[in-house]
Amino acid sequence: MRIRHAVIAFSLAGCLTIPGWGVIRAEPSFDQTAGYILNIVRAFRTAYVLHVVEHARDAGLSPREDWKTDAHFLPLPAQFVKEAAEQVEGLEIGLISLTPLNPANRPRTDAEMTALLQLEKDRQRGVIGFVDGEEFKAVSVDLALVRSCVDCHNQHPRAVRKNFQQWDVMGALVVRLKRRVEGEGQALPPEPPKRAPGLLEGPPPPPTITPPWVR
Repeated sequence: MRIRHAVIAFSLAGCLTIPGWGVIRAEPSFDQTAGYILNIVRAFRTAYVLHVVEHARDAGLSPREDWKTDAHFLPLPAQFVKEAAEQVEGLEIGLISLTPLNPANRPRTDAEMTALLQLEKDRQRGVIGFVDGEEFKAVSVDLALVRSCVDCHNQHPRAVRKNFQQWDVMGALVVRLKRRVEGEGQALPPEPPKRAPGLLEGPPPPPTITPPWVR
């Protein structure tokens, strides 16, 4: 039994070292990376709405747009996403909508508008990724998860649309990734000058006595 387990273990190890099979060689595409990011952001946003906002509401607390003015206020879900996104460098995460309360949350480009319209028509599409100039972008549907989301938008004084229903598409989460890394194409730094190996770095001296297994 031990021999069998050892054979299986060595077989798996051999597979992982075959060129093309190793995990190191697997480089996720922009599309996969953006999908992973959006799934994580959506999971955190959903957990915040269901397990923080709704739970706090039962205790008499509610999210407020001016949440920074009072320690007893909670940020709106959209504000929660933006505050968290500001802690991440190298990419941009946000929310876009056709009828946003904040004008800054409108689609920035025609490509973002087209992707958002596609999600409005078919929420089952999940994540839509696309190239937009020097950026790779992806959008994921943002739904009105609970009644409080609907009430907040419909009753807001800046609301453009006032007839949202629960589970309506309110907009989309968006991630924007740079397609070119800063500094790409620059020459590599020169190699350090070679030096003679130290006493402990050189090759071992040849044996003075022939080992018994050498014939």
